[in-house]
Amino acid sequence: MSEGNKGALAGLALGAGAMVFAPVLLFLAVSGGGTEAGATGGGALKTGTVPPEYVPWVLRAGAMCPEIGPAVIAAQIEAESNWNPNAESPVGAQGLSQFMPGTWTSWGRDDDGNGRVSPFDPGDAIMAQGRYDCSLAKQVKRYKDRGIAAGPTLDLALAAYNAGPGAVEQYGGIPPYTETRGYVTRIKSLIAKYEEVAAGPGGGGGGGAGGTIPAGRKMAMPLAGNPPMTSPYGMRVHPVTGVNKLHTGIDFGVPSGTPVRAALDGTVTFAGWSTGYGNRVVISHGTMDGKTISTTYNHMSAINVAKGQKVTVGAPVGAVGSTGYSTGAHLHFEVQQNGQYVNPAPWIGK
Repeated sequence: MSEGNKGALAGLALGAGAMVFAPVLLFLAVSGGGTEAGATGGGALKTGTVPPEYVPWVLRAGAMCPEIGPAVIAAQIEAESNWNPNAESPVGAQGLSQFMPGTWTSWGRDDDGNGRVSPFDPGDAIMAQGRYDCSLAKQVKRYKDRGIAAGPTLDLALAAYNAGPGAVEQYGGIPPYTETRGYVTRIKSLIAKYEEVAAGPGGGGGGGAGGTIPAGRKMAMPLAGNPPMTSPYGMRVHPVTGVNKLHTGIDFGVPSGTPVRAALDGTVTFAGWSTGYGNRVVISHGTMDGKTISTTYNHMSAINVAKGQKVTVGAPVGAVGSTGYSTGAHLHFEVQQNGQYVNPAPWIGK
């Protein structure tokens, strides 16, 4: 069971996918310790860990607020229902995200556009989960600001999802319910399974997408490994419009949901929707050799950064998708020099 449903049902067994919480209390480190930054679970989604049909929804739900990343959404779903969209618990919780009917009324919407609002529709359930998670994160942060609760925001939000925000307020942190503590611990232990973590500075790896710029290059690859280039920079017939025009970047054909990384330290100057580019992020990297440099990341299925945010090389900025004028999942990566598009290949060593 889940999302505040526990408030009136403390002490009852949880439903679908949650009966296994008690044994994981050996991991218990949920009531304190660690920094807020290390407890957000805000990293990008690890490729291949989520059933493909749910990846777009998990990415969208995990981009609603910085405290609740896609790996948290995925970990919650495993703990709640083990990815069973038809799951029902003994106490009436329903669907992938195990909403109780009363709570579903407040948070459910027709996100998949099929004409009904149902906790058994994966798109509706996962998006409602994201909305509710983010609302709880804001609420427990207010508790912390007022000094009436303490602990990492993610931990408190998860506890509130399970036991209700009132219980978090009452106990000034994670309530002393065995199942609620087990719930938080279970999800925290699962996040690593779903989260793609970039190595820190000096960590290397992944063709430069792990926090360093490889020797001899000006930028790191925006994707891990050696992704296949499916369309180079230069003149071509656009596959959607049929117009012969400059292809202003490089396309890399990789699966939807693959983490997209910042190619260089910088500041996000745009993060949002652009008609042709779909979900688009633009990062300014300041001046190099007397010229202003920016990079852009396009057609993504999700965006993990916000305008004004400072990022370091290798930081996750979004996830590969096929939004905007696109015929399939890929990353369209661009480099701008003094506002003009230039060939990215020499910058990243392709």
